[in-house]
Amino acid sequence: MRSAFEDPLSRTQRHPGYHCAGKIIVEGRGCYCLNVGGVQIDEAFARTFLAAIEPAKLAATLAAAERLEADTEAMLKQWRQAVERAAYEASRAERRYRAVDPDNRLVARGLEREWEQRLADLAAANQELARRLEQRPRVLGQEERDRLLALGADLAAVWDAPTTTPRDQKELLRALIEEVILSVDRDEPAAHLTVRWKGGALTDVDVPLPRSRPATIRTDEETLDLVRRLAELYPDTVIAGILNRQGRTTARGHRFEANRVANLRTHWRIPCFQRKPETAEGDVMTIAAAAVVLNVAPSTLHRWLNDGLIAGEQITPGAPWRIRMTDALKARFTASAGGGFVTMQEATRALGVTRQTVLQRVKRGEIEAAHITKGGKTGLRVKLPDHQPRLFEPV
Repeated sequence: MRSAFEDPLSRTQRHPGYHCAGKIIVEGRGCYCLNVGGVQIDEAFARTFLAAIEPAKLAATLAAAERLEADTEAMLKQWRQAVERAAYEASRAERRYRAVDPDNRLVARGLEREWEQRLADLAAANQELARRLEQRPRVLGQEERDRLLALGADLAAVWDAPTTTPRDQKELLRALIEEVILSVDRDEPAAHLTVRWKGGALTDVDVPLPRSRPATIRTDEETLDLVRRLAELYPDTVIAGILNRQGRTTARGHRFEANRVANLRTHWRIPCFQRKPETAEGDVMTIAAAAVVLNVAPSTLHRWLNDGLIAGEQITPGAPWRIRMTDALKARFTASAGGGFVTMQEATRALGVTRQTVLQRVKRGEIEAAHITKGGKTGLRVKLPDHQPRLFEPV
């Protein structure tokens, strides 16, 4: 993994580091694929650099550079010869083409194609030679070599001198180093450096890193916020069921249970649910509690909720439905209906519409509805308007 070389050996930063933005980084925010402190890495890298420029090693490095230059020149000589051969073949093909009898068109066309091929070979050879010349490494002159050898003996003292700025140190590094590749092994933990010097030589350096404290395992904030809201309304068993229905898990990936919800509340100091001794009118109640007050089955209230005849609320998906107990709601659940209330079947026949249309008119408040809780004909009743216009009857 290549590391972005961000201000190495900087003394202006209290804690220098190396970062690789291999993942999405937007306006400085995101997740780095590599983020490691640079103190130990910088120290090991500086020791490697100073050891490499000792006079004996520096002389060996210059000798290796000279050998590299000699090998490069030998290779370039071969490519120059290839260009000369290609030029000779192209000139020879041209002479053969021009010497042929123009009336012999078949032979002339063949010699022309051969000439064009030799010219293409010559252009390719010239292009390859230009590329090789461009990639030829630059070699220091004799004066630069003498100055570098003289500096090698005192460079360690110069490096640690108070007057040497981080900018000076980086310029020294860039004079001899082409690239540094950094990879980190979190299991060891250790960093591995691959230093590529000017001229192509490679040096491997292993740097032990201090063990970092593992990240604390904790429940995500969204789940904690939901538990805080649910704890005001439900006991731990109900909360655990809601969290499991939403597919949530604990910080370690387990399903929620009542004891795990209790431990979570205790750790984050979330108050426990306190059941009210008695319910006053207007309070929000569960479906089961409201069914007892209204003297109906819970399924009836669920059906009225689904049909939109009464209002309800659900604090989060998977949580129990709750309705507000008011006088108006109690009035709609009565032991007997007054005059004008008929069954749903009678209402659809009288109005000439479907059941769904009647329910929609009830939701809009155009038709009054009630639920009979006692007697032989319990169920939904609707009150028809005093007069309904018939088809073709003027309104």
